[in-house]
Amino acid sequence: MKSKSLDFRQIEWWIVTTATLIAFLFILFGYRPKFYNDNAQVIFKFVSRLVILGTLYAGFHLIHMVLIPKFIREMRKWPSMIWIFLTGLVAFGISALFGFNGELIKNPFPTFFLGIIVLYACYQIGAHLLSQALTPPKLRDFQFYNYSRLLLSYLFTLFFLIQLDPISSPGPSIIFGIFLPGIFISSLYNYFLVYGKRKKGKIAQARLFNWGLVALILLIFLIFSVEENQEEIFFVGGLGVVAFIQLIFFPLTSLIFKKLEVYMGQITELTYQVDQGQANMEFLRSQINPHFLFNALNTLYASSLMEKAEKTSDGIQKLGDMMRFMLHENQLPRIPISREIDYLRNYIDLQLLRFGNQANLDLDFQINASECKGEIAPMLIIPFVENAFKHGISTKEKSWIRLNLRCISGSLHLDLVNSVHPVKSKENSRESSGIGLDNLKKRLNLVYPNRHQLNIVSNDSDFFVHFSVQIHH
Repeated sequence: MKSKSLDFRQIEWWIVTTATLIAFLFILFGYRPKFYNDNAQVIFKFVSRLVILGTLYAGFHLIHMVLIPKFIREMRKWPSMIWIFLTGLVAFGISALFGFNGELIKNPFPTFFLGIIVLYACYQIGAHLLSQALTPPKLRDFQFYNYSRLLLSYLFTLFFLIQLDPISSPGPSIIFGIFLPGIFISSLYNYFLVYGKRKKGKIAQARLFNWGLVALILLIFLIFSVEENQEEIFFVGGLGVVAFIQLIFFPLTSLIFKKLEVYMGQITELTYQVDQGQANMEFLRSQINPHFLFNALNTLYASSLMEKAEKTSDGIQKLGDMMRFMLHENQLPRIPISREIDYLRNYIDLQLLRFGNQANLDLDFQINASECKGEIAPMLIIPFVENAFKHGISTKEKSWIRLNLRCISGSLHLDLVNSVHPVKSKENSRESSGIGLDNLKKRLNLVYPNRHQLNIVSNDSDFFVHFSVQIHH
């Protein structure tokens, strides 16, 4: 209610539709003729009521839901204005024809139709003034505007039904003018003064307001009963209303309030979890990115000392591609798989600048990206490969890294195995303090719950990873 305006065109349509349905039921059950007894004029009069009501509703739907939005949307206003005028003219002609011949009005000019047209025009003007005066930046939010516009829509529907009294009956306007406001006010009374007080533990105050309402209702019916000198008004009307409120209305609305509070609590909890998950993801991403950048910079630094400038320039170019990926695409919820694989290739090439000439190192990278079509969350593959380079390479002992990446049946699959070498306790403490694979597991649980598989097996000589994740198409 605060952050944005409600879709009042739809709300207005539903309110008028409900009012029209109520009027239709009153006509159907209040004026339905006995076709085997009543004469043709009585039957025609009944049909005329239904035809006029249907015509007015069809005209409202066409103008309010089709022509006015088209008038607002298009640059050329005249065609829509002509269609609005023609629609009103046709509705006027049908209302006049059936109203006069059906003996619903005394002269060929349907004054009720003119009243509806003036009422609708006044409503549109009032809605425009409210939008100009009660929306940001005039007010800080839309709350007061939404409440005011809802009240205006209700009043328009009430006066619309009053204009229809000659066609249907006073029944629909009585329902909208007395019955529905009574239910609304009674519901608010229960929520704030009876149910609300009881919920806060103020039982004595809840009982006071509850029995105070009962006493007020009985007093009103007692006064009418004495003035009309009819005891039935008090015993039937007063006691009946009290019994309905105490035994049906208040218990039912209290149950509805409890259910709504449970649902609102669940929505609030889910919203909190989503926000928390999003915050966790952003936090984890912010910790992952610098880790890769520092590794790449260290690789370039070592390469510039040992190799010629050509290799270093090639590495700098690859690092530039990686940095662009991190600054832009890594902030997106999903990216094309091709971009993730490009980043992986750049990362491997940078590592090969450092380790490619090492005699005791066996490297085998098989990347089959021909079937990899779709999108995934960024930075899902690199942590495994980085972990392999970090812990699987030794300058003194035989080392190996074997990678197989492919896409099968709408999923990306990665098999990765690397050698394992013991590290010094100090170095191990420093490395384990990073985010690493634990970070990736948290991301996967947040982004791909029940849509990924991760198996990690390690022993004294090998560290094996099998990872698969569903692809977004």
